[in-house]
Amino acid sequence: MTAIFKKWQQKRANKQSGQTMEERLNTIRAGILGSNDGILTVVGVVFSVAAATSNRLVIVLAGLSDLFACALSMGSGEFAAVSSQADSEKVAVVREKARLKTDFDEQVADVAAFYTDRGVSPETAKAIACELLAEKPLETVLSVKYDMTLGHYVSPIAAAVSSTFSAALGGVFPLVALLIFPVEYQYLAAILATVVASALTGLLSALFSQGMVKRAIWRNIWVGLVTIAIHYGIGLLF
Repeated sequence: MTAIFKKWQQKRANKQSGQTMEERLNTIRAGILGSNDGILTVVGVVFSVAAATSNRLVIVLAGLSDLFACALSMGSGEFAAVSSQADSEKVAVVREKARLKTDFDEQVADVAAFYTDRGVSPETAKAIACELLAEKPLETVLSVKYDMTLGHYVSPIAAAVSSTFSAALGGVFPLVALLIFPVEYQYLAAILATVVASALTGLLSALFSQGMVKRAIWRNIWVGLVTIAIHYGIGLLF
């Protein structure tokens, strides 16, 4: 088992080494958004319905329906949004490739301007631009103008899968708590499950983005609790 696990880790590392930071962050972002949405929408629906009825079956069915709807909605939304971004990146490649043939001098000026804006003297910047464009013209232009790596585009499928799976997994926390605990403790359990799931999402988002861990965790927890309060209040109105 150890050998198999090490082999899997090596394959995963090799795969990630061929990815750009933008590609990895795109998948991570989709997963974090999906998880947050899954947690908050499911617990919101559960408490909205619970405020209007005490029928446990109705509450569970409403939460389960929302879980599937949320996961599919997040996945399809990410696929559409990231597809548009990937299309824009591919259009930029085609456009800049054509400009290198028709407006090469202008491309040299654009690359040189990139370096002069960073404190390089105009003469040195132009020399750098000419050398880079002579060796890797399209790669240089894409890197300078769009911070893109040629041949690497954000993946709609990876974003959709990450978002769908994370939304389903996040929404499961409050729903399972509602199912496995006795009726008198089910709502308290759902609240605690929401706090735990929100804290984990905040922790992972901070670790992946190298942000402030405590702030991310507390922010997610408070958002979860406020969501519960708002939806419960809406449920009471009906």
